[in-house]
Amino acid sequence: MQDGTETASPQFNRTREDYPVNGNLYALPAEGVTTTNFCGGPCTEGCVEFAAIPGAADSFVVRDSKPEGVGKELRFTAAELDDFARGWVRDRDLTA
Repeated sequence: MQDGTETASPQFNRTREDYPVNGNLYALPAEGVTTTNFCGGPCTEGCVEFAAIPGAADSFVVRDSKPEGVGKELRFTAAELDDFARGWVRDRDLTA
C-alpha cells in the first residue's frame, strides 16, 4: 500500500482518500456500537465481536470479549476483512 491504494478484491478498488479522515479508521468514534458476536466455544470464554463503524462506508471494528481484551480493538476496511476471510478459509481448508 505504498502508493495509497488498498490491495484488495477487485470490487474494492479504492484509495485511502475514499475513506473518512484520510483512511485513519481509528479516528472515528465507535463507542456504543451494537456488535455481532461469533463464539468459538462457551461464550463465557470470550467471543469475537464485530460491528460496522457508524458513518464510515465499508469500515468495521473487531474486538475480543475476553477480560484480557477489553478496551482493545482492531479496525479494518471491508476489503481488508474480505482478503483475511478468504485467506483464513483457504489456509484452514474450510468451506463457507
